[in-house]
Formats: sequence, structure tokens, C-alpha cells
Amino acid sequence: MHRKLTSTLAAVSVIGTAAFAEPQAGISTAITDIAAGADRYDWARVRDAFADTVTTDYTSLWGGDPVTQPADELVAGWSAFLPGFDATHHMVTNHTITSLSDTSATAQADFTATHRLGKDLWVLGGRYDYILEKSDDRWVVTSMTMTALWETGDRGLVTLAGQRAAEAN
Repeated sequence: MHRKLTSTLAAVSVIGTAAFAEPQAGISTAITDIAAGADRYDWARVRDAFADTVTTDYTSLWGGDPVTQPADELVAGWSAFLPGFDATHHMVTNHTITSLSDTSATAQADFTATHRLGKDLWVLGGRYDYILEKSDDRWVVTSMTMTALWETGDRGLVTLAGQRAAEAN
């Protein structure tokens, strides 16, 4: 009896793990594609990680209100701004699914975002909260809220990078 129960529990565990692995991988891919795609200026990769309309909330850093806009506009804004830095590195880790259904999910991840201009750095750390939906065969982000927890360096580099990017275009 003990052997049969152990075998049954092991089978249930493997099936449950496999059923959870697919959404975990798809959700992690979407989260990673936003950060890594932006650092590599792979704007198609970034765009593909979003639903057609996306809400972004950076109020913990900049104040104001969350913004809902077409994903194409969001990506166009990033692509016109981020190349003004000499380099960026957005490390998004500890991806955790906090809720999951067949068609929607919420997730959290920790981040460190490093921005370099010359020898100067602005480094920001915190957490992202994501809302995702299943679109065809992939997960896409419909909303992301950034909670800034710490920063170091010169936040003024953001303005300089924006000016540099505008001059280059």
C-alpha cells in the first residue's frame, strides 16, 4: 500500500510540475524579452512581449499617473530614448507567478537597471508586478508596475541620454 501511494503521489507531482512548467517558461520569456530586448535594441522582441495595449506604472519613481497606450507607442518611445545611453543592463530575476488561469496570470520579478553614460552610472533596483494574458500560443504583458526600492548614481543621466538620442535622430 505504501509503495502504491508513493508511486501515485510521484506521478501527480510530475504531472503537476509539467503542467506548471509551460506557463512558467512562457511568462518568464515575456518578462525577459522586455528587458533583454531593450538592452539589445531588439525592438521587435520587446514589442512581441506586449499585448496590443499596455499599461505602465512608473509612479514610484517619477510620480504622475499610470499610462495606458498602444504597445507600439511605448516601444517607439523606448527606442527613441534608450540608445542615448552608452549602455544599459536590465537584470530581471526571481520571476514568480502569483496567480494563474488558462488565459491570465500575474507575476512579480526583482530588477536592477544599470544605465551608463561615459563613466557615470545611474543604477536603480526594485520590483515589477506584471499582468499577462494568453494570446494564441504565447503569454503577453498587458500591464507592468515598477516599484523603485533604491537607486544610486546620477538620475540626471536620463535627461542627458534623452538629449543625446534626440540629437542622433
